[in-house]
Amino acid sequence: MQESVILLTVVACIAANLPFVSRRLFGVLRVKDKHFGWEALELVVLYLAVGGLARVLEAQHMPVHAQNWQFYVTTFALFTVFAFPGFVARHFWRARPVRKAA
Repeated sequence: MQESVILLTVVACIAANLPFVSRRLFGVLRVKDKHFGWEALELVVLYLAVGGLARVLEAQHMPVHAQNWQFYVTTFALFTVFAFPGFVARHFWRARPVRKAA
């Protein structure tokens, strides 16, 4: 079971940053300008995919427990925290102009 938790955490960290790594929509479709709305949509879809994987892994080890809305809000907040490095790299880091030595 410990391996499943580690695997799920690593997959969640990678999936949370995927929307900010690629300029393509879902890594496949070309878009002229991928703005934040597309990235947010990708983030929600990947959150649902990781949640599905978590449900499958839970079902392998024990009966699946029903969750209330508080669980989903908390896990989505954690997923967005995982996405913070990719968001910062995409939107806040700008290439600085190269200065020529005098």
